[in-house]
Amino acid sequence: MVHTIKHLTSVRPRRGRTAVAAGLAAVLTAGLVHASPAAASGTPAPYLPAPTGSRPVGTTSLYLKDTSRPDPWVPSVKARELMVSLWYPARSPGRHRAPYMTAKASELLLKDGGITDLPPDILSRTRTNAFTDARPAGRPRSLPLVVLSPGHSKPRTELTALAEELASRGYVVAAVDHTYENVATSFPDGRVTTCVTCEIDDKGPAWWAKLEKSRAADVSFVLDQLTGAHAKWKGARLVDPSRIAMAGHSAGGAATVASLLADSRLRAGIDLDGSVETTLPEAGSSRPFLFLGKPATYTPGKGDSAASWERVWTRLNGWKRWLLLTGAAHTSFTDLGVLMDQLGLEDGAGVPGTRALAVTRAYVTAFFDQHLRDRPQPLLDKPSADVPEVRFCAPEEETCA
Repeated sequence: MVHTIKHLTSVRPRRGRTAVAAGLAAVLTAGLVHASPAAASGTPAPYLPAPTGSRPVGTTSLYLKDTSRPDPWVPSVKARELMVSLWYPARSPGRHRAPYMTAKASELLLKDGGITDLPPDILSRTRTNAFTDARPAGRPRSLPLVVLSPGHSKPRTELTALAEELASRGYVVAAVDHTYENVATSFPDGRVTTCVTCEIDDKGPAWWAKLEKSRAADVSFVLDQLTGAHAKWKGARLVDPSRIAMAGHSAGGAATVASLLADSRLRAGIDLDGSVETTLPEAGSSRPFLFLGKPATYTPGKGDSAASWERVWTRLNGWKRWLLLTGAAHTSFTDLGVLMDQLGLEDGAGVPGTRALAVTRAYVTAFFDQHLRDRPQPLLDKPSADVPEVRFCAPEEETCA
């Protein structure tokens, strides 16, 4: 049975060409065949496509508390509390696969999407590819760091497959749950906070700009905790503080613009299908930036969302690309496209979730390899016959090819 879904789809050393092509092929064909385990209830447990890098992936979570500021959405909470998931290359696979999310978080996310005829804990049984608290691998200050920010109302786990891919290729990845902006954030003491911002009716441009600025403050605090003198993660010494970047989906993509503006430690950024309210200064930004979205919303010259990208684009003075994935829905750039396909849910996408995720992984990885590792990526230069779904846009001419 195919179901429709409401809120889950809401918008808001150098390698040669042969090695690059082989890597691209591995990413684009990953996850096409996988035997998912059956749950006791009879509903097959979902799974994430395996990452294509050569390294095992470890993961852990951090509870962080910023006592310098109150929570922006619940002012009676005098410190901003955040949960962060880390993924990283591991010395060897561990014994225990990491859980995808808690049963309560699964229940609340499905409820938010209006899904009532699936086991409420089904998403918590999603099979991941990372191992809990596996020992990190790498030399001191050798690993680039990428921060990920999810869409509004969505958990940080929606970007797990992207994080696993990057970690398997030698990155440390930190995904941030922006508390009270997500249907469920689970804390170590058993508390579960819900989405206060979802209940706000008047979400005009100024409100979204506030959210983007708030998320930028969250990201800067997380960077402090991972790269400062008293880092909160035992593997933090592996992070190269001169090679840090950010990507986000939807509101998280918009927040990437605000974060680059607010924090000079971020060298590059990616917006995945997110309309932007933050305005760059007239002097602009020279840091590399990639837009990757769906044609229905971000075709140049077509509507307010595309115009929000155009406002940013005109003030990007460095390397930049505007790419569109044909057939994509809003969920296609995250795990949700894959999981919805497996669970018989409909998100309106014209491209299978596994393919959309593989394409997203390929372009995101290529971008960070080029701009954090100085490895030129032909995939980013022009349209590729291997990825005919991706169109390169020239906003000044309102054309895409």
